[in-house]
Amino acid sequence: MGVVGYAPGVYDMFHIGHLNILRRAREHCDHLIAGVVEDDVVARIKGRPPVVPHEERMEVVRALGLVDEVVSDWSSDKFEMWKQLRYDVLFKGDDWKGTEKGTRLERLLGEVGASVHYFPYTASTSSTDLRRLLEGMG
Repeated sequence: MGVVGYAPGVYDMFHIGHLNILRRAREHCDHLIAGVVEDDVVARIKGRPPVVPHEERMEVVRALGLVDEVVSDWSSDKFEMWKQLRYDVLFKGDDWKGTEKGTRLERLLGEVGASVHYFPYTASTSSTDLRRLLEGMG
């Protein structure tokens, strides 16, 4: 199968930042798995549920044709997802780089021969910004 890549994300209100991560990830692996974070996990981490329901977010990511597989990401701990998927490289935005969570993940994945590959975070658009914009209109 070659290099297996994993690109987890909420993928809420799909936008150019999401597309950028998946396009770049596609270039760095032979088999790309997108993990769409489940609604309850998003609510626990961000304090609110996503705007778009989980199954619909999975369908949007699947329809792009950039990924080989779409899975439900049921854990905020991406090493737990490694135990299930055994990916070679995890793709994340560089907003994780240098954080406690990112450093821990780099260490744990390194111990099993996997790695984290960071891509530049798309600062111009984020789901948080889109949510704020929508809330301001209401």
